[in-house]
Amino acid sequence: MNIENVQPTLSLAAQRMRLCRKRRSKGLRCLTIQLRETEIESLVRMGLLKAEMCHDADAIVKAIHVFLDRTLGSTP
Repeated sequence: MNIENVQPTLSLAAQRMRLCRKRRSKGLRCLTIQLRETEIESLVRMGLLKAEMCHDADAIVKAIHVFLDRTLGSTP
């Protein structure tokens, strides 16, 4: 094994910090929020989330992004 080609592995903390800095450079922040079932149901009623996806965290995040973009006029 050639020692020159060995890449050091990053710790999980270093990986998280790298992602945090990357988000911050794009003007993004990572937050944890709690949603009521009624709020998720509202996303379904508004057509932003399919009813069968109401337990899929990724689908809910995407629906919230669309909602915020429409409501606040955000642009990616």
